[in-house]
Amino acid sequence: MRQRRSPVKVRAEWDDEAGVWVAEAANLPGLVTEAETVELLLEKLRGMVPELLSYSPDLAAGFLPEIRVTLVRRDSIDFVAA
Repeated sequence: MRQRRSPVKVRAEWDDEAGVWVAEAANLPGLVTEAETVELLLEKLRGMVPELLSYSPDLAAGFLPEIRVTLVRRDSIDFVAA
């Protein structure tokens, strides 16, 4: 029976003060990065995730042969009542 693989779960939040998206992954130690746009963030993750997994073959076994990154994006909009 084939073992089900987990996605790398990345959480990204907008940091108003810094003006960037800040991302981290609880299930991939060491993954912390930031970017000005979600598109740039995804581009950075394309390089960072495989690199981090190359340092830990045991951890990588839970994600390979296909690495799926699930990006959970959170931002907010404040409204003023009219």
